[in-house]
Amino acid sequence: MRVRLVAVTGMITTALLISGCYKKPDQAAAGQPPAVEVASVTQQTIKTWDSFNGRVSATDTVVILPRVGGYITRVAYREGSEVKKGDLLFVIDQRPYRTALDSARAQLERARAALALASQQDLRAQQLLKSNAVSKEEAEQKRATRDQSLADVHTAESAVEAATLNLAFTEVRSPIDGRTSRAQLTLGNLAVADQSALTSVVSQNPVYVYFDPDEHSFLNYQKPLKQSQDTSVRIGLANDEGHPYTGELTFLDNQINATTGTVRARATVNNSDRLFTPGLFAKVKLSVGEPTPALLIPERAILTDQNKKYVYVLSNDNKAIKRYVETGQLIDQQRVITSGLENDNTLIVSGLQNIHATDTPVTPQSHSPGNNTLHVPSLVINDH
Repeated sequence: MRVRLVAVTGMITTALLISGCYKKPDQAAAGQPPAVEVASVTQQTIKTWDSFNGRVSATDTVVILPRVGGYITRVAYREGSEVKKGDLLFVIDQRPYRTALDSARAQLERARAALALASQQDLRAQQLLKSNAVSKEEAEQKRATRDQSLADVHTAESAVEAATLNLAFTEVRSPIDGRTSRAQLTLGNLAVADQSALTSVVSQNPVYVYFDPDEHSFLNYQKPLKQSQDTSVRIGLANDEGHPYTGELTFLDNQINATTGTVRARATVNNSDRLFTPGLFAKVKLSVGEPTPALLIPERAILTDQNKKYVYVLSNDNKAIKRYVETGQLIDQQRVITSGLENDNTLIVSGLQNIHATDTPVTPQSHSPGNNTLHVPSLVINDH
């Protein structure tokens, strides 16, 4: 019994020694304000961009029709290839037109021979009239015959020119530089003059991109366009990240489409690399006017209170102060602030989960080592 009492007493003593060695956490450390990252809000010069959907279109599109009729004797181009202005595309049977030209030339020679004879007779009659060897009526008849022969020569010359043109039209050539479509009529088929579509040619460089700004955007553009013609267009295709291509705004229609509430606009884009094909979908960004100053902050620094937006700014005594703001466009992961902040405010951008109410004490840390300024590019693209 005594041995058991000694054992129990030893266990209690050991437990007291162990509990005495345990130290409670530092109360001051447990109450230290949470660490947050901060950055100074600065005013930046930016260009705002509006986004639209568009379509690529060729600057010139020509449906090739034959000027003369006949059977196709040759398809002289490779379907889908690029051609230059004047390149041969089709040949129509030339034999009837050569025959017509030969006939016209023969008629011209006959008319010229008749004119030479009539001119000689007229000259002789005018000489004989001076000596009264012929009557005045006969001399006038000779003059009229000569004039008629001269008119016959002009008619024959016109016929030769027409026959020459028709023969030339049997060689169907491209009227523009561009890319050809497939041949609608092939070897041996009959082409009807001015009716049968042989193929089409679309220009390749430059190309147009048509898009339709809404009425609200159009009204916003009117004042800047009167003050400055500074416009910028960025283009992206369906598989592009962002808008890597630049264009020039070359057309803005003179009226609003009452049905759609939009206005037709057009950008001209260089296509020397042949990346744009007419009919492709295009993403369009348009900026009108000079760059303007604006306050931008990281999108992740903005919190939502029902339908209101707010941020936390750092007070002089290192407290988080709740500040309601009005926001504008999203620009390259930065949000434009239209009201609620000043350009010398210090914004809390990280550690917001540790702030549960305004006036919460915090421990500020710079957003980036050695620099507490929020860097924003001077010219950025709107991704909204």
